Amino acid sequence: MDINELIDNFELLDGWEEKYSYIIELGSHLEPLDEEYRTEDWKVRGCQSQVWLEPKKENGKFYFKGDSDAFIVKGLIAIVLMIYSNKSAQEIKEIEVEEIFAKLKLQEHLSPSRRNGLFSMVEKIKEYAGAQ
Repeated sequence: MDINELIDNFELLDGWEEKYSYIIELGSHLEPLDEEYRTEDWKVRGCQSQVWLEPKKENGKFYFKGDSDAFIVKGLIAIVLMIYSNKSAQEIKEIEVEEIFAKLKLQEHLSPSRRNGLFSMVEKIKEYAGAQ
């Protein structure tokens, strides 16, 4: 699924109860993260929940895996990975993530700590890609 399909799917859902359920469902489909990446070295700082990101680079493109100890956060990771995986460093740098989050209305419906965590994930991905 790409981010435009995700935005379309969000628009079809009634209310935030359904959207939260959908976000949780997205998180349930994340690829498992190898235990070696569930350490302090791969932890994202600034997240209320525990979040780990695993970066890989192949043929000039970045791919990410992630995991969390919280269901809703796993779903947010899935969204962030949809936005940033399979992109070059230049593409990652050019992404207007605030626009995407606005289309999903995430900023309006997440607690301040969840929003901070979301942007901490984005910053960590940009750091891994050298795209800051």
